[in-house]
Amino acid sequence: MERLLRYMVVCSLIVALYGCQDSLKKDKPSNAANSPGRNQAGDAVKVAIEENSQFPKFLVGTWRASNNEGWEFVFEADGKITSAVIALGRVRIPPGQLTTVPTITGGKGVFQPGQWTVHYVPSTRELTIKIVLDSLRVEMGDNILEGKSTDVFVGRVAPTGNTWQVEWTSFPQYTGHTREHPNFDFSGDLVYGTTETLVFEKIVPQ
Repeated sequence: MERLLRYMVVCSLIVALYGCQDSLKKDKPSNAANSPGRNQAGDAVKVAIEENSQFPKFLVGTWRASNNEGWEFVFEADGKITSAVIALGRVRIPPGQLTTVPTITGGKGVFQPGQWTVHYVPSTRELTIKIVLDSLRVEMGDNILEGKSTDVFVGRVAPTGNTWQVEWTSFPQYTGHTREHPNFDFSGDLVYGTTETLVFEKIVPQ
C-alpha cells in the first residue's frame, strides 16, 4: 500500500507539472528561465578532472537517460553542467538558480538547486555527477510534496564516446501533505540510498 501511494504521488507530480507524457517528449522548458544557457553555472558546479587533464570534447553536449527515467545533463567545454532535467517532474533546472514552474492545477513547483559536482578520470573514463536539490515544493491541487534530494551517478563512458552506463543512487527526503495523509514520509534510505542502473546516450543535434 505504501509503495502504491508513493507511485501515485510521483505520477501525479509529473502530470501536474507537464499535463501528459506527450508534453514530456517535446522537451520544451516550462518557462524561459529553465532553458539551457551559458554562464549560469558559476560556482554552483564544481568540476574536478584528474591527471592534470581537460574535460574531454566527446562529453560536451547533451546526455539523456535512454529508459525514460527523465534525467538529462548538458555539459559545456569546461565540464560544468548548464542545466539538468531531473526525474521528479521532468523539470529542467539550471544550477545555482531558483526555478519556478506552473502546475496544471493552478499551483506551482519551486526547485532550489544546491552544490552540483562533476568528476572525471581520463584513464578509466569514469564520470561521476552529484546533483543536489536543497529544497523543492510542488503544489498539486490540495496536495503538496516538499523536501530535498541528492542524486549520484557513477559509471564509465563507453570507448565510442556516445553511451554512459551508470549506477544511479538516489537519496530523496520528501514529505507529502494530503487530506488523508497530512505528513506522509516519502524519504528513501538515507544511508545507502536506492540504486539502479541507467544508460545515458549522447544526443546528436538534428
